[in-house]
Amino acid sequence: MTKRALITGITGQDGSYLAEHLLEQGYEVWGLVRGQMEPRLPLAPHLVPSVRFARGDLLDQGNLVSTVEMVAPDEVYNLGAISYVPLSWQQAEITAEVTGMGVLRILEAIRIVSGIRASRAQPTNRSQIRFYQASSSEMFGKVRETPQNELTPFHPRSPYGVAKAYGHYITQNYRESYGMHASSGILFNHESPRRGAEFVTRKVTLGVARIKLGLAQELRLGNLDAQRDWGFAGDYVRAMHLMVQQDEPGDYVIGTGRIHTVRRFVELAFSAVGLDWNDYVTVDPALVRPAEVDLLCADFGKARRELGWEPSVSFEDLVTDMVESDVKLLSSSAGVRVAPTA
Repeated sequence: MTKRALITGITGQDGSYLAEHLLEQGYEVWGLVRGQMEPRLPLAPHLVPSVRFARGDLLDQGNLVSTVEMVAPDEVYNLGAISYVPLSWQQAEITAEVTGMGVLRILEAIRIVSGIRASRAQPTNRSQIRFYQASSSEMFGKVRETPQNELTPFHPRSPYGVAKAYGHYITQNYRESYGMHASSGILFNHESPRRGAEFVTRKVTLGVARIKLGLAQELRLGNLDAQRDWGFAGDYVRAMHLMVQQDEPGDYVIGTGRIHTVRRFVELAFSAVGLDWNDYVTVDPALVRPAEVDLLCADFGKARRELGWEPSVSFEDLVTDMVESDVKLLSSSAGVRVAPTA
């Protein structure tokens, strides 16, 4: 029987890569999109021919119950969130509702529909819906140890991190209280050419592309000393799928175990087009977070042992791929021809 998966946040970076991965595995894939029209759906035309869409919202409990019952998924991947950390200070309440309480609502929908299935004596392989929650390294925040693993205490430093911590704990609670197959992936920073333009990595690569093409002369950034564990989003969605396939649910840290500063990311990005970053970058104090997270580094030993998962794309290749993609994107839209970099 063909497996069926429902993905919230399908039009985001992770959702699109996960949908592609599941389609390659032979799944029937459904995506939850909001209201009258998901504004990012036109940005993901590659998904439209192969993915089926259901209208729904993480703010609407009744809708989620009816959607889960209608789609009848074997697996639900909750990637939907307000995930841009700086925005979470400006819209703390809606961040809590979507990123935090949204997890509770989708878990409750799964619990209700699973109960309905069991009462109807439907086949066992369709009676339990497996669940994946996208947790975040931002939950660690002001870290108490480095590197961070599944047992490292949380100390989130933003409304986003706090909301993610709630989602993580409520997933554990439903797993332990109701016996649900509910797993959380504590994902460290993961990037790709599909990353939203508001995130610092994509802001850098788009800025580099604009400067290379003569469309800009300056790139303004905040804290260049922040250190992160950056990996490739396509690698991380493989880990999501592997978690859901395990006999027993659990929580897994996913990262590369290597840390780099924002400054190093910037240096590599400019180097990819043959430029010196010192000539173009200006530090703007207004772009520094109210409460900064200075150092995040993953200990993904459990994922290596139990899932057999390893990252495949290096940090250096990731930065180069993102820059080259953005140079191509902007040169085609601006009608600019770019000479190859020596």
